[in-house]
Amino acid sequence: MALGATIYKASIDVSDIDRGYYGERTLTIARHPSETESRMMVRILAYALYAGERVEFGRGLSAEGEAALWEMDEAGDIGRWIEVGVPDVKTLRRAAGRSADVVVLAYDEARYEPWWQSHKGDFSKIDKLTVRAVSDASVEALTEMAARSMRLAATIQDGIVWLADDRRNLEIEIRTLMRRGEPVF
Repeated sequence: MALGATIYKASIDVSDIDRGYYGERTLTIARHPSETESRMMVRILAYALYAGERVEFGRGLSAEGEAALWEMDEAGDIGRWIEVGVPDVKTLRRAAGRSADVVVLAYDEARYEPWWQSHKGDFSKIDKLTVRAVSDASVEALTEMAARSMRLAATIQDGIVWLADDRRNLEIEIRTLMRRGEPVF
């Protein structure tokens, strides 16, 4: 018998001062049996960073060819494709062909540092691609916030995310490795 997804609920209040976006939303997150809580929490962080009226979670690890999150435009086309982790170059090229903007939010330094070093030349050829990274310490603190029912508040200003629940307040700095095909040094 196959294991089913574990359902998490998160109410998230986003105040993105950088983009001028303010909104509250209740999210239902299906955590695939092979997905770690860390990856799920990075998906929630990605949601906070790119929150908007049309941002939705993809069907997850079990659905090949789908983003972790995506934002649809008014016509139903994919405006922004968001991946978490270390996707391969082929996946990112395909995403760039299907959307106006592609974002990767990488985590797990032991995996993303060699991934970035070996593929940054290929990534620079994808002009729609932005690559950002989250430190292991931030992911660990973020994972400690994971619960089947969460109430979160995210404030984003000057590229820094403050994420709070009823017990903790985290400061998460997101490192930008590449912005729209241009490496950031």
